[in-house]
Amino acid sequence: MTPSPTSTPNSQGQIGQGPDGHGPDGHGPVGQGPIGRGPGVPGGTRDLRLDFFRGLALWFIFIDHIPGNQIAWVTMRNFGLSDATEVFVFISGYTSSLVYSKIYALHGWRFATAKVVHRVWTLYIAYLFLFIAFTAQVAYTARVFNNPLFSEELGIASFFTDPARSLTQALALKFRPANLDILPLYIVLLLSFPLLLPVLRRWPLALLAGSVTLYAAARGFRWNLPTYPEGGVWFFNPFAWQLLFVLGSTMQRFPEVSMALTRPRRALLVAAAAYLFASLLVVLSWQIAPLGALMPTRLADILYPISKTDLDPLRLIHFCALAYIVLQVARYDSAWLRSPLLAPVILCGRQSLQVFCLGIFLSFAGQTILNQWTNSLFAQFSITIVGIAMMIAAARALTWYQTVDRLPRPPASRQTASAKDPAKDPSA
Repeated sequence: MTPSPTSTPNSQGQIGQGPDGHGPDGHGPVGQGPIGRGPGVPGGTRDLRLDFFRGLALWFIFIDHIPGNQIAWVTMRNFGLSDATEVFVFISGYTSSLVYSKIYALHGWRFATAKVVHRVWTLYIAYLFLFIAFTAQVAYTARVFNNPLFSEELGIASFFTDPARSLTQALALKFRPANLDILPLYIVLLLSFPLLLPVLRRWPLALLAGSVTLYAAARGFRWNLPTYPEGGVWFFNPFAWQLLFVLGSTMQRFPEVSMALTRPRRALLVAAAAYLFASLLVVLSWQIAPLGALMPTRLADILYPISKTDLDPLRLIHFCALAYIVLQVARYDSAWLRSPLLAPVILCGRQSLQVFCLGIFLSFAGQTILNQWTNSLFAQFSITIVGIAMMIAAARALTWYQTVDRLPRPPASRQTASAKDPAKDPSA
């Protein structure tokens, strides 16, 4: 299951959280109070839905990336046509608009662009580190266990055939191992955001219309970016997935629409629930042979293939229907969002970049254990629990460090005086 919820500042004139749970400068979470405070919704309180659903999506991505993990049955991809990727991209668009529209309004397009580029650079460096470390992890594991299938399954076998060229292509985001596709997508979408900002501020509906047009053209003319080795294309087609990113950005520009969607309307509820139920039957038909046999051939010809690469309309509609249903119980002031039991999920959502990177390493470590030692249900459960616990621990450590790093420092004059007075020297 994966990550949800004005372009003008909110009623308090404050800046909301930045992409990946960071402030506009990309250096740490916004707000210094306890969980539940901070800008982002009316009254200046932080919209915990963004952190919660993004954190939940990160947990699901980690679980789904472990092949053969039966615990993955609890993730949203097994109950409908969309998954955590849709949640993550939508929230990324929403938070990008939330943060950079405010910066654009206060400081102009150039400064907002500089902030976006700074964040993109951070993401790019994180991706390169992840690429090198993950490739080394897979290669070392394949060598230790004398199992070249690891390298082939995770898409790095060609790296060892021509390392120099593969590394060059990786710098251009064209060569990447399996499970790393979402970061290049996010980098490309965020890099294009400065071009969208002026239109988003003035004519958000026109931007959405243009995004729909590009989406339709990309699907109709099969536009996509190439990958290395030659002949492949991006697993997440940015020309198609930009629609969900722009949809999130546009929704942020219309807070009244977001609020209206939290009010139940019988017709919409029935339609959304019916579509979700039909999607559940389709997904179950892939796992249960007797149910699959009931699928009419003509209907199957219409539905399939349901492309994740090109963000099939059926996936997009499923995400929108699910989001509408979820909004009925997840409002910005919902008390259950402030439950201490959900604090670990929210913390992971606020540290999403680091937690995502850690999850990539942990998922492959889990895959190695299941393949080389035991794939018992107990082992799968233990790997899942330990992996999530390590993600939570990392998020807590990062949050603690950022809190300490923001503590006020004593004036320079007091530091100098303290250094000159031996009686005040703590080492004395």
